[in-house]
Amino acid sequence: MRRSIAFTGLLAAASLSLAACGGLDTGASTSSAAPTATSSAASSSAASSSAATSSAASGSSSAASSSAGSSSASSGGGAAAAAIPRPAACDEASPYIAVALPNLTNPYYVAMKQGFEDAGSAAGYTIEVQIANDDDATQLGQVQAMLQKQPCALALNAVKSEPAAAIVKAANDAGVPVFTVNVTVDPDALSSQGASIVQYLGADNAAGGRQIGEQVLKDLGADAAFKVGLITEPDEIPVVVRDQGFKDAIAPDANASVVAEVDGNVKPDVSLQATTELLQGNPDVSVLFASTGPASYGALQAIAGNANVKVYGFCASEEPLTDAYPACVAQEPADYGKRVVEQIQGWLGGGTPEAEILRPLKLFVNGETPAPGEVG
Repeated sequence: MRRSIAFTGLLAAASLSLAACGGLDTGASTSSAAPTATSSAASSSAASSSAATSSAASGSSSAASSSAGSSSASSGGGAAAAAIPRPAACDEASPYIAVALPNLTNPYYVAMKQGFEDAGSAAGYTIEVQIANDDDATQLGQVQAMLQKQPCALALNAVKSEPAAAIVKAANDAGVPVFTVNVTVDPDALSSQGASIVQYLGADNAAGGRQIGEQVLKDLGADAAFKVGLITEPDEIPVVVRDQGFKDAIAPDANASVVAEVDGNVKPDVSLQATTELLQGNPDVSVLFASTGPASYGALQAIAGNANVKVYGFCASEEPLTDAYPACVAQEPADYGKRVVEQIQGWLGGGTPEAEILRPLKLFVNGETPAPGEVG
């Protein structure tokens, strides 16, 4: 039996409103692949079309014990505009913005990349996007190379939460402000590095987990008796937050309980195997909560032909909602990229960025299908 994940201490500490993503990965991990770099607003079309046929793991981060608000404060988010470094590139005719993303095998990041490039082009900025292929060291090296070009700002969607603190520190040392998106940078790691970010922007994952939990009770009944299995990722802050939101939502039902939690590693193939083993070890489970898009996809494969189990979770890319998959919540990553550019633009115009911006998620139910770019 695949290892179960004990969340008790972590979840108690993680009653946060931190955020992250999850798409659909139809293949194995790409972390060993050669790093991919794409640059300029005009370069996204080919990358998007080549990446659209496969999908990947969600944004990820390590577990932490701070709330979203306190993590933003402790990491320096929301500093007064005058206190934020303003590199010389910010005053050029076309300010250069460096963007670091985890991968392009995930429709989530394909959409986010397009959002950055479209908004950057509209604002008259030069946008360079570097793709880390889900490797922390690669992402650090890519950012260090972009910092040598002295960008106006760094937009960072980290591969992992804790290692990202070193990236933020490198940018701080170079005098480049950091706007983070989707994946929370671990606040304890930031503190130990003496590093700070300007802003975090992402989904309200706690609310997303609650939305799904509430939908389960709406579908099954407020007092329904059922056992739940979670396909999760215990080392990612946003996923832990989603899980807690879900648990909080079903807590009023004394007849409902979470009996097993397994690590899907934000990959559909791993989630398929983990879900299969979960159900073999817990045949009385009738509800699965998949807290990433890849976990939803893997869980759906695992229950194929099993009418006794339903999958609820964060949306797999463009997967229709059915009796077996009654509800999911989705993010809009292209909009996140656009909004980060707008936040940088507002700061350059003299505004003070908010420390944290949490975006609502869209709920989809049986009979509906998320549109391209609406992913969990």
